Amino acid sequence: MSALRAKCPACRTLTAVEIGPDYQCHSCGREFGAGLVRVPRAWGVGGERMAAAATMALPWPEAATVERQTLEAQIDATARVLPQRPFLLGGCCCSHVGVVRELARRHGRIGVVWLDAHGDLNTPESSPSGNAWGMPLRMLVDAGDVAPEDVTLLGARNLDPPEVAFIAEAGIRTELGVLPDAVYVAVDCDVVDPPELDVFMPEPDGMSLDNLESLLGGLPRAVGAGITGAVPSARNEDALPRLGRALGL
Repeated sequence: MSALRAKCPACRTLTAVEIGPDYQCHSCGREFGAGLVRVPRAWGVGGERMAAAATMALPWPEAATVERQTLEAQIDATARVLPQRPFLLGGCCCSHVGVVRELARRHGRIGVVWLDAHGDLNTPESSPSGNAWGMPLRMLVDAGDVAPEDVTLLGARNLDPPEVAFIAEAGIRTELGVLPDAVYVAVDCDVVDPPELDVFMPEPDGMSLDNLESLLGGLPRAVGAGITGAVPSARNEDALPRLGRALGL
């Protein structure tokens, strides 16, 4: 599917076309703030339910679905199909890598607000599990896609010791401050307290869904955003659109 065309969630026709930073369906006239990119993969052991979450119904025009056999191929393919303003629905947080990489190429400098119960800052050498889904933010920093001082990690409460050390050494922020003009917002659903969303890797003592919605609504208009770390459920299909709307998508 072309990055300029998408399936309209209102009338289900393939006539939603990118117009500047927004989308308008040429069949029914509905307007949208972003195009949906689905990445139904999870790069780790036992992540099938998390991968399946990328197929949940969300009310945005579907611009692309990316399914590849390797993470490297997924990253490259995701970058190629991105609409002007993407809204990612992924399996694991590795889904964000191709999006951030392409938006950094387009904008020159990008800030990343990464909301996650975990740091996602391990390397293959430091990871206790070896699962790639614990490494995507570190991939982006090490590749130079985003400068560490332009990363804000919020909601993390289960960090491995090497991640704690890297945050301090690299200068990654853990509180909101001044952000670059172009910002990508990555939301792992486990940042929320487990009773409020159905997530793959729940951690206690997270923020409430209302507080997350308020936080997202207070951010500058993002050039893209993504949601990962969920499992398929009717409750999530009802709740996740709140987060997209809070971001102005």
